[in-house]
Amino acid sequence: MQSSYTVVRLAILVLGFVVGGCGSNDLPVESDGAQEVDVAEPGDATLKLYVFECGRLRFDTVENFSIDNDETDVRELVVPCYIVDHPDGRMLWDGGLPSHVADTEGWHANERIGRTARLEQTLAEQLAESELGFDLSSLDYMAFSHIHYDHVGVANEVIGARWLVQQGDFDAAFSDTVTVPAVQSELLTNLRDNDRLLLDGDHDVFGDERVQIIAAPGHTPGHQVLFLDLTETGPLVLSGDLYHFRLSRDDRRVPVFNVDRALSLASMERVEAFVAEKRATMWIEHDLALFETLRTAPQFYE
Repeated sequence: MQSSYTVVRLAILVLGFVVGGCGSNDLPVESDGAQEVDVAEPGDATLKLYVFECGRLRFDTVENFSIDNDETDVRELVVPCYIVDHPDGRMLWDGGLPSHVADTEGWHANERIGRTARLEQTLAEQLAESELGFDLSSLDYMAFSHIHYDHVGVANEVIGARWLVQQGDFDAAFSDTVTVPAVQSELLTNLRDNDRLLLDGDHDVFGDERVQIIAAPGHTPGHQVLFLDLTETGPLVLSGDLYHFRLSRDDRRVPVFNVDRALSLASMERVEAFVAEKRATMWIEHDLALFETLRTAPQFYE
């Protein structure tokens, strides 16, 4: 019995050393010369999307969107902002209404933008309140779907970020003559000499195909949409102003204030083909009914 117990105990000790004791400090471990590999902590490579409400607009008529007033009862659009948080940097996508709109409480006819508007809290205030650990001065990139006033409102407040802009919109932004309706050049003053990357088509922002700017001209000369390959949410396209209403997408309605109708329709077809290829969901950015179902910061999509 004593001998059998000793044999069994010795076998257990040996097995324990083989399975769990190879890293013990009690015995030297020979190296095979292989280099150690750093293992990323869980979440290190997570791509996140933060959503913010950056204003609302009201209209008496939707006819300028090529929609008859009796086709929809929607007269209010949301104006969102987004921050993309990638392991290699952060990017603002669309900058909402100008912060000065928040100076007047509630809905009001804002002469400086020519619309009835509301902005309850600026993006800077929302970032501070959300305690996400970054603000407008710590972003790496900024990109706007286009240069209309309701998409570049905080542009002058973003200090140090590289501007990713299509050549067509850059030229229109600083043209001596007004070539694009609803552009307010004073909202872009600080961007004239800002660090920038002038684009002439699609652009892979971080080089891993997870954040891609897709050229979609027509609404403005350099209009663009954003593709995000989110792990849990799935592939997502942020529409910019490719569409304003669900009806616009269903029937390919082109607003009368788009700079090029034919180019707008071609961009719709191209983006829809891209959406189908990627099996992506599209968020129509101005769609208030959709927006009210979304999680806003500090919550996020990943």
